[in-house]
Amino acid sequence: MTLNPWTFITLAIAGWMNRQQEQAIEYLREENRILREKLGSKRVLLSIEQKRRLATKGKEIGRDLLRKFGTLFSPDTILRWHRQLIARKYDGSGAKKPGPAPTKQRLRAHA
Repeated sequence: MTLNPWTFITLAIAGWMNRQQEQAIEYLREENRILREKLGSKRVLLSIEQKRRLATKGKEIGRDLLRKFGTLFSPDTILRWHRQLIARKYDGSGAKKPGPAPTKQRLRAHA
């Protein structure tokens, strides 16, 4: 079987890109290990926005890859944040409160 030159070039580029991605992932894993060593048993507190960003990305890659990466937070925690994010989306907490709309007089009275 002979390879078409274009097929060979495509395979070479794909292999090179895969190798670069693997190196980037390995760097990030090592960076996470170092951060965990520096933190020790200290607890990391995140804002809701930071949790949202991690939960969104964590849901995309799934529990198995999260466990494989050895993240700062357990896969269960990250996926729990995602479930809470989805629940908050549908619980109606962002809906307007019942009652009349505030008037200029009421707004001035509260100022």
